[in-house]
Amino acid sequence: MILPQVESEFYEFATAAFGSYLLGSVAFGVLVTKLMGIEDPRKIGSGNSGATNVLRTGSKLAAALTLILDAGKGAAAVAVCYAAFGGDAAQLAGLAAFLGHLFPAWHSFKGGKGVATFLGVLLALHPATGIALCLSWLAAALAFRISSVSALAASISSPLWIWILGRPDAVALCAVLAVLVWIRHAPNLKRLAAGEEPRIDFRKKS
Repeated sequence: MILPQVESEFYEFATAAFGSYLLGSVAFGVLVTKLMGIEDPRKIGSGNSGATNVLRTGSKLAAALTLILDAGKGAAAVAVCYAAFGGDAAQLAGLAAFLGHLFPAWHSFKGGKGVATFLGVLLALHPATGIALCLSWLAAALAFRISSVSALAASISSPLWIWILGRPDAVALCAVLAVLVWIRHAPNLKRLAAGEEPRIDFRKKS
């Protein structure tokens, strides 16, 4: 079975989906940079509010905070709904929070690419899989030194990891999240094909 067993009531699903979407819509990259008095990430680079683009402001602290908070909102949505309603509602909450990050209601439906929130959702839903995905990201980053390749590799491996590690009921969720991550990385795929995607410089000093 690649889908969760449906046990929650309709109102529980509706509450989980709506609340998690609104939480996911909070663009922490915008809030963090505003509070720190640095450039709005939506006006530079790719124009999205994710941690990678926040890093282009030159502030590693702002990028790190954005990464943690974007992952945290995905994890919080899953954890709260799991405790309140159960595992099936928690999976829907994870998807809703992720969609909120991609298409935030508070910011004209223009959000980030979802990698941090994706990892947060999986870390809360099934910690072993979340850790495996973080390690997959790191391995790809060390091998290819391209952030987008790391994100794409981690996301596409998620259905396999969660199946192997004992949560086949969440395979469908991982597959949907992975497809959305790849869709949001369409510009990166074009740059990769052209050999123009920037590389990670691990030797760069702060």
